[in-house]
Amino acid sequence: MDSSAMLTFPLPVMTAALCSALAVLVWRAELGCRRANLLFVAFFGLSAVSSLLVGLRFGYGLSPLIPLQRILPLYFGPFLYLGFAALLPDASGFLRRALRHLAAPVAALALFWLLVADMRQLDWLISASYFAYAAALLRLWRKGPDALAQARLDRAGLLHRWMLRAVGLLVFVLLLDTAIAADFALFGGSHVPALISAGTVPLLVMLLVLLSVLPAVFSAPGRAAAAAAPAGRVTADTEERLRHLLQEEQLFLDPDLSVQRLAKRLHIPARELSAAVNRTQGQNVSQYVNRFRLAHAAGLLESSDRSVTDIAAGSGFLSRSNFYRAFQRVYGETPSQYRKSRAAKEADA
Repeated sequence: MDSSAMLTFPLPVMTAALCSALAVLVWRAELGCRRANLLFVAFFGLSAVSSLLVGLRFGYGLSPLIPLQRILPLYFGPFLYLGFAALLPDASGFLRRALRHLAAPVAALALFWLLVADMRQLDWLISASYFAYAAALLRLWRKGPDALAQARLDRAGLLHRWMLRAVGLLVFVLLLDTAIAADFALFGGSHVPALISAGTVPLLVMLLVLLSVLPAVFSAPGRAAAAAAPAGRVTADTEERLRHLLQEEQLFLDPDLSVQRLAKRLHIPARELSAAVNRTQGQNVSQYVNRFRLAHAAGLLESSDRSVTDIAAGSGFLSRSNFYRAFQRVYGETPSQYRKSRAAKEADA
């Protein structure tokens, strides 16, 4: 084994270890949607296996692992994208979307093996996958944190910011894999171990930063909080108190409202508040608060001539597009159509 291979081997193994630790932390995180946890765990687990295979291939020259090591990256983009997409409000259509995205790499590989003889060209297909899913995540990010309706109210903003970081990660890996593919095409892969070493160092730094901050921002409530929320207290009374608080003080008009702030006002643990809303209303706190925002916006559409953009901002929504989607989903028409239909009914009366 040459010196470059020896330098290359430990770095992917360290990456695999960090990804494995992140998979455990993400599984325990409270995101508000369990299937999102599962998909993020799948992403980090797949990254751990892939990094380990890279180390074994370029560190020990285990060529039988090459086909698997080159196929796995096709699922990085789908798992990462679906993790965030699981937090969108359309829960009923998510399974079809997930099956479509997870089947796409299989179909792409089948076409690749039918049409392309050189296995080395697979790197370009992987790069195209990274590019496509970075673009898809960027489109999802542009919808704003309000689009992550399945997320816990206090997690939506954080997840929205992490989505942009996920785009950056895919772009970084895209550039690295493109450089590796170009080296195979031009130099037969002679510089690949050095490229992997150079690319893995900043990746390790990213993972170490993520590992250090993830427990603080996405940690699950502790046992003390869980013990403070016995089942007998998670009742409709808690939801009624929350409803009165929101109606009387109109806290929902604050776009940065968090479940911790609401729980503090009610003098109960955040976990208990979330459980009360979920059990009595069948939705999370973010969706529950959006009901009040939409009702407030509907009232303004009927009683004022303010622009839709002003009404959206004045009702607690962070973006006009998210307001439009949420309003149409609940009322069956756009805000402008709603205003016109209500004006027509008043005129007929």
